[in-house]
Amino acid sequence: MTFILAVSAIALATAPASAQIVASPKVPPPVAAPANAPASKSPINRVRIKHPINPNVARVAAANRAATQEPQSQGFVNAAQVFPFTDGAIYQVYTAPGAVTDIALQPGESLVAVAAGDTVRWVIGDTTSGTGADKRTHILVKPFASGLATNLVITTDRRSYHVQLTATARTAMAALSWTYPADQLIALRRAAEQAAAAAPVAEGLSVDSLHFNYAISGDQAVWRPLRAFDDGRQTFVEFPASIAVGEAPPFFIIGPAGEAELANYRVRSRFYVIDRIFDVAELRLGTKKQQIVRISRVAEDSALRTGKRS
Repeated sequence: MTFILAVSAIALATAPASAQIVASPKVPPPVAAPANAPASKSPINRVRIKHPINPNVARVAAANRAATQEPQSQGFVNAAQVFPFTDGAIYQVYTAPGAVTDIALQPGESLVAVAAGDTVRWVIGDTTSGTGADKRTHILVKPFASGLATNLVITTDRRSYHVQLTATARTAMAALSWTYPADQLIALRRAAEQAAAAAPVAEGLSVDSLHFNYAISGDQAVWRPLRAFDDGRQTFVEFPASIAVGEAPPFFIIGPAGEAELANYRVRSRFYVIDRIFDVAELRLGTKKQQIVRISRVAEDSALRTGKRS
């Protein structure tokens, strides 16, 4: 037995060194990239260059925004929006595919021309209603698709209208028309000649001397005035047609210290006529939840000189 173990030890000692090394696991050789493989690109930081805005273009855009009159809740009579007409104002009109919007001109006003910026994607036509002195021209507009916008210029024998058309997906204004303060004041003057009691309202009235530099602010009441103006002696506050069927608010003149004084005024159709010029006045209606609308006279060179509604 001792002999066998000694022989085994001698055999292990005399075995070659290569026989005693344990084989290491095979590592696959690295795969070389194809010769035509594109090299990886580092991310490119794109720099957006801001071009300076032309100051002339900016002035035009600002003037257009200031002159644009949006539909107002107090200006609706049923589904028809009624704007007070002002020279140079832009009237925003919302339309929709599949619906016709009716733009009604003043009764007795004769259409001269209609021009649109986009006549390909908009259907624009005209028709009339009534006869004689009540004959009225209607401009009918309809877009082919939503998301469109263009402008419309309507010229008549009395004035020019500037309309901005916008196409929505579903909502369209059914109809719109205008009131004409200058013409209404002339009618007041004619009525004053026939009624002695109304003589102080229109005596010496000069349409050319009207001033529209008044700002209207406060609550969005249904009776909120459309605008205010004066002729240098008297102040006129114009209300929407809906005031004829609702409660009319009292008129207060606000003093320098903030005190409110009930003013003397007359109601003529949709107008309050105040026989003086004031700086600040308020219309107040209600007790528990009082609605207040403020009328403030502003500088002549203000944008409100055009008679724009607030």
